[in-house]
Amino acid sequence: MTIQPQQSLAAVLTGPRQIQLQAFPLPEMGDDEILVKVEGCGICGTDVHEYKSDPFGLAPVILGHEGTGKIVQLGKQVKCDSAGHPVVCGDHIVTSVLVCNECPSCRQTPGKGNLCENLGLYGLLPDDERYHLNGWFAEYIVLRPKSTFFVVNDMTLAQRLLIEPAAVVIHALERAKLTGLLSFNSKVMVQGCGPIGLLQIAALRTMGIENIMALDGNPKRLAMAEALGATHQINISDFPDVAQLTAQIKTLTGGNGVDFAFQCTGVPQAAANLWKFVRRGGGLCEVGFFVNNGECSINPHFDLCNKEIIAVGSWAYSLQDYPVTLDFIRRATAIGLPLESLITHRYPLAKLADAMEINMRQEGIKIVYIAE
Repeated sequence: MTIQPQQSLAAVLTGPRQIQLQAFPLPEMGDDEILVKVEGCGICGTDVHEYKSDPFGLAPVILGHEGTGKIVQLGKQVKCDSAGHPVVCGDHIVTSVLVCNECPSCRQTPGKGNLCENLGLYGLLPDDERYHLNGWFAEYIVLRPKSTFFVVNDMTLAQRLLIEPAAVVIHALERAKLTGLLSFNSKVMVQGCGPIGLLQIAALRTMGIENIMALDGNPKRLAMAEALGATHQINISDFPDVAQLTAQIKTLTGGNGVDFAFQCTGVPQAAANLWKFVRRGGGLCEVGFFVNNGECSINPHFDLCNKEIIAVGSWAYSLQDYPVTLDFIRRATAIGLPLESLITHRYPLAKLADAMEINMRQEGIKIVYIAE
């Protein structure tokens, strides 16, 4: 019989750019709760925003929502995961969203949990008396009743750490498909080659799109974009203004512009520029703004009406996106896309502040915490 520890260390964000290691007692698991030993967690751009200035007002908070780990205690009422697969102690899992099922959005669009007005995500939940261990930047995490989770025993640790951000791009891809503008011969652009943009490229390539244009200002990220399937890599630093950049894009697309574009940066000016790159009758998906980074301006005549652009927004992901996401990662790996190479830096829990700073300086691609 395995004797479980009595406490768990966690990296607590106590204020802007202040992280402290604190110990919390491990509560007795209820019949509908799960105790998970954390194996690792990626650092998301949202974590960095929270680290920099606590815009959500969550501090003190344990961040980390791109996590994975092994079940060490299982409530007797928990029999299967969110896909209906049997679950036992020792299984490796990832978590998905928490929805209230009571707000107007949940009642009106029950299949779109990402639109829940009380949407919850482990790693972005406030501290409370019962559940201190709410984020994956810890040694252990406690999953409360009605949590959504998936057993992923067949995946490597690196693959599991990419599931949550991959769910973001799969949701964006499903939103983009609604426009009817994506097909095998589509010319598609991905603006911004951070982890989300690079996974977006991999998802497009996995579904069979071969003409993919990547835009970024970082040569290393553009090289990774090529490895993941981008056929054209454009360094925006080579073009003094948007007019010259637009001209280059039109040259590469026979004078028309791209059929569809994904905006994967959090930069307002980039979001405004994207409309210039899309052909008449084309479309775009806005993926990049998970926090309020400001406003941008477009010309409704030239950018929208005259070109009849179809634009869709994409917000996080739903529970239903996870099975597709898992299949995407398996398929991308099978065709030889180097997804695991996205992870460039690994840090222990005690060095989480250093990992945040590295992320802020964009010195790597995907920075992760790996449990010791």
